[in-house]
Amino acid sequence: MRWLVGWSSTAAGAAGIGSAGAVGHDGETLQPVGSQLLWGDPDPLWAVGDWRPDEVRVVHADAQHRIAVLGICGATDEELRRGLFTARGGAVRHLTTWPGSYTAVVQAGRRITVCGDLAGARPVFYTPWAGGTAYATAALPLADLVEANLDFTHLAALLAAPDVPAALRDSTPYEGVRRIPPGHALVLRAGAREVAGYEPVASLAVAAPPADPGRAVDAVRDALVEAVRTRLSAPRHVPDLDPGPVPGMGPAERRAARGMPVPGIGADLSGGPASGTLALLAAGLPGRPGTLLGHGTGAGERLLAVTFNDLAVTGREAELERAGALAANPRLHHVVVTGDEETLPYADLEGPLTDEPGPSLVQAARHRARLAAGSADHFTGHGARQVLDAHPARLADLLVDRKRRHLVRPVAALARADGSVMVPARVYGAARRLARTPYRAGLEVLAERLMRRRFDEPKGAVGASLAALSWARPGPAARWLTGEALAEVSVLLQAEADRSATGAQRPGDYRARAVLARHAADLRVLEQAAEIRSQRLHAPFLDNQVVRACRDLPEALRVQPGARAAILRTVLEGAGVTDLPPGWGAPSHASSAAAARAGLRAAADPLLDLFATPLLADAGLVEARVVRKALRSAAAGETLPLDGLADLVSLELWLRRLLARRGTCWTGTPTRSRAVPSGIQPRRSALTPGA
Repeated sequence: MRWLVGWSSTAAGAAGIGSAGAVGHDGETLQPVGSQLLWGDPDPLWAVGDWRPDEVRVVHADAQHRIAVLGICGATDEELRRGLFTARGGAVRHLTTWPGSYTAVVQAGRRITVCGDLAGARPVFYTPWAGGTAYATAALPLADLVEANLDFTHLAALLAAPDVPAALRDSTPYEGVRRIPPGHALVLRAGAREVAGYEPVASLAVAAPPADPGRAVDAVRDALVEAVRTRLSAPRHVPDLDPGPVPGMGPAERRAARGMPVPGIGADLSGGPASGTLALLAAGLPGRPGTLLGHGTGAGERLLAVTFNDLAVTGREAELERAGALAANPRLHHVVVTGDEETLPYADLEGPLTDEPGPSLVQAARHRARLAAGSADHFTGHGARQVLDAHPARLADLLVDRKRRHLVRPVAALARADGSVMVPARVYGAARRLARTPYRAGLEVLAERLMRRRFDEPKGAVGASLAALSWARPGPAARWLTGEALAEVSVLLQAEADRSATGAQRPGDYRARAVLARHAADLRVLEQAAEIRSQRLHAPFLDNQVVRACRDLPEALRVQPGARAAILRTVLEGAGVTDLPPGWGAPSHASSAAAARAGLRAAADPLLDLFATPLLADAGLVEARVVRKALRSAAAGETLPLDGLADLVSLELWLRRLLARRGTCWTGTPTRSRAVPSGIQPRRSALTPGA
């Protein structure tokens, strides 16, 4: 795991802080383990972990004004220097407009600005410490620093309403450690802190001018091509080209045997049109996109395209056939990774501790098997669905803007899928109600649903769309939580509703941003859980400039059936790729659900053992027998929310790994200084008298 950490102290506390670390409460000098100091003095900053040399840049204007950029950033040193001068006056947004995926930290005297991203894939955390504020791009090191306990209210909200920002607020799994929201920056002035937004949010009061669809799609193409080009033009890092002699093996086989990626650039060729788009863009742009000559596949400058062929799941023949047709490109070298029962979800319940929990923990081994065959720099299409597709709640936004005619095609597509003539009236009525419902009322409705345990929703594609036409909805795991946990989240939501501004946001835009933040957070967990030594995963669809370009797409365009595939096809045509196979762009949800169900059946016994005495029950979040019953029913084929079971299993796995952890992220601290105590004690709810 790679992260940066620093702190801003008050003038009184500055004497105990410097480039050598800080003096803790027990007189020990604190420093991050495995760190490199970027700058010292009263407000030090470290980069921690296996950062590549080209991923860490520091540009100085003078001793008191400097900028650090960590990650892939397309700005030149001169552009960074100009950005630093502009930031001295307090401007922030321009620091987030360079292509790539990165975190920028600016120091101007005693003022420090740390910029988060728009999606939430590169978050920023902070906590009060030593009279000032410590910040980092990971929550666990800060929890170690302040010896934080677990925040059970956050964990309950993570299960009850994971897509509702009002439920999660700015909390993390660790008490006292806070997260800045996407699209915000943390501003520190001599220890004092402020969280400031740098991106405008769509409002009901101010309607955005209509965007030209053609220009908007062109902007998406330009942003996506620039995001890919930035990664191709970055200095090539090729560690350990030959990991050592093994009889009967070539360099590529030796690297694979040691779990090391092939040097060069690669991409997924299965998983949907987004990953295929990135593969074709990377292969078609000028430069050296693929493996180095004489190493890896021996493919010269060809891009390594990986297709995952899951033999345990049927119904993927058409997708594999399309991947094979795309791989006929002479600049692609196609590798097919064969999956079996050992790569199904839930097959491997062991793994590293991640910074936070996430539902992707149950699929980490599955992704690791695919990524182990990839390159040192590997493109993925994660985030494309969230930034390009229309959330069903956007239908209400169209009604707010009096664009009723644009509802005809999406509603007709739902009617054809359901086969009922009543679908248009039901969908239109639900969109109309949402358009007239204030945000505060939406939170109150969710609070009541949780308190009364009302989780039944309509079935099928139409049912999912109708359920999504709301400000907030229960998470798929909420039905298995205890009444006490649900009541606690319900009270929290009611309090947030009382503090909220009525009617200030657009429901579709609000829901789309929340879903994107949830997906980006889980992708970050997946990167840590499935991490391959010396490999970097690139998700250009989550870059700031790509997210901005996608947000400018007209709602009337994105709500149309097949809009994402049509946009990506236009992007490829603009880049000179026109010979796409028939059926390209078809959705692939069914195979993921089939894999999850097959994995539950295969891993039923280990999962039942996992919930024999679960930590979630010790925390008062679930009852063990209820979860075991749900696991047996799902393994037997009963229709249950599989996403909810993944949430429960992932959180239980994360808690066990956290409590089994030894040591700390800091030197000069005693062994007891870890994020949580050695066990989870039964807790008293905030609703309990005397608590």
